[in-house]
Amino acid sequence: MPYSYRTLTRALTAAGIQEAADEARLLLEHFAGVSQVTLMTERDRVFEGAALDAAVARRLERYPLQYLLGAWDFYGLTFEVSEHVLIPRPDTEILVEEAVRHVPAGGRFADLCTGSGCIPVALLHTRRDLTGVALELYPDTLSLAEKNAETHGVTPRFTPVLADLLRGGVEALEPYAPFDAILSNPPYIPSETVRGLSPEVLCEPPAALDGGEDGLLFYRAILRDYPRLLKAGGQILLEIGYDQAEDLRALCAACLPDATLRVVKDLGGNDRVVHITLPAP
Repeated sequence: MPYSYRTLTRALTAAGIQEAADEARLLLEHFAGVSQVTLMTERDRVFEGAALDAAVARRLERYPLQYLLGAWDFYGLTFEVSEHVLIPRPDTEILVEEAVRHVPAGGRFADLCTGSGCIPVALLHTRRDLTGVALELYPDTLSLAEKNAETHGVTPRFTPVLADLLRGGVEALEPYAPFDAILSNPPYIPSETVRGLSPEVLCEPPAALDGGEDGLLFYRAILRDYPRLLKAGGQILLEIGYDQAEDLRALCAACLPDATLRVVKDLGGNDRVVHITLPAP
């Protein structure tokens, strides 16, 4: 059916979509080829087309806007996204910013559960002196990360590795070790909580969300197994859920009693990243 900017905004609002005005603009720009200036000055001008109709129908069913567009912005760059990857989120930019500031000059890092590659690609794009290895379990997902690395010109410093973080990941990364830093935004939502997430989030890969019964499955594996790949004084930077900082403190104390841990908050004031530093030599 035909849509104007105004009527599409109303339809999206009625479907329970919070950022309806912004989403209406993005849908019309992408699928109707209309400019933002036109939308702002001609809010009642009607646009139509099969591609627009199909996209709006899916969005009204709460299919993620990012997958419809096929791309999303993260840390000032545009990343290709698909149902094979978790959608990049602003909270994860806190992890990248920490790494930009603290990975030593000329350093090498590993990113675990790389997904779209947004973390290593953004870091490599910002810090041209670094090299990175990206670990991912799923071939289609890793392929998309490689494509994003190529798009942003960091392929010569980006090494993709296909392996399971929980089983065999350490061995797969050993040829590239030692690292100055290990980064990860692993699955960290408790299994029971996943079932109650929004319809949009439930369209994302379940394996990228489910952190086991208590949400800590991947953190335990990382802190138990992966420090052996780090240099003395190396760093581990992990995105966490807003209520997981104390759990990470306890895990760190058990696995790495001589390490120091610092919690970094996001722009909303919530705990978002733990930055663990191993003892220097």
